[in-house]
Amino acid sequence: MKLSDIVVNDASIAKLDATTRDEAIEELVTALAEAGAIPKKCVAEVTKAVIKREEGATTGIGKGIALPHVKLASIKKPIAAIGLAPEGLAFNSLDAKPVYSVILLLSSSEQPEEHLQAMEAIFRHVQRDIFRKFLRQAETEEAIADLVAEADDLGS
Repeated sequence: MKLSDIVVNDASIAKLDATTRDEAIEELVTALAEAGAIPKKCVAEVTKAVIKREEGATTGIGKGIALPHVKLASIKKPIAAIGLAPEGLAFNSLDAKPVYSVILLLSSSEQPEEHLQAMEAIFRHVQRDIFRKFLRQAETEEAIADLVAEADDLGS
């Protein structure tokens, strides 16, 4: 699975308005709804599920990255939205540092293997310093989309 297969470019946000973890999650879920990737009526339910999952164990994996994710029956295939927080967000990260890049992943609870493949695709890229650097430097949604399109070719 490629990163470009799961990221919904129309739901990416180059500068999140959010100042908290929960606001960032809600903003990205809303962006997925506005992009038509999930029904708008599901925003509150999906946001609540992601935050509940986050409260169980942080997805702030360190190095400025957070990967909030949840599996839901209402989701048919893995979809992701990328949001950037140039000022940094407190995300209870494992390294206790701010998060600058949030990659929200929603997957089907009926397809756990697809969820794992999507997580693997995301991890493969965020582990690379160059990908994190370019993602953090992206100033527009178009720059995020270009990076996602090129990411699978940068060497996985």
